[in-house]
Amino acid sequence: MNLPNDPAILLSVVNTKLRDFYPNLRNLCEDLDLDENNLVEKLESIGYTYDEKLNRFV
Repeated sequence: MNLPNDPAILLSVVNTKLRDFYPNLRNLCEDLDLDENNLVEKLESIGYTYDEKLNRFV
């Protein structure tokens, strides 16, 4: 799946998918064939980290 390159838009898309379709980040990345570390690094670059309990980037 092609996700947006803009980190702010990516954040919105990923958090929506986590909320609506996936129980955790690992499942999202596996299903969408994404590199989990790359995704985390991109969102950390704008100050967001993954919260397992909330299942979202905050």
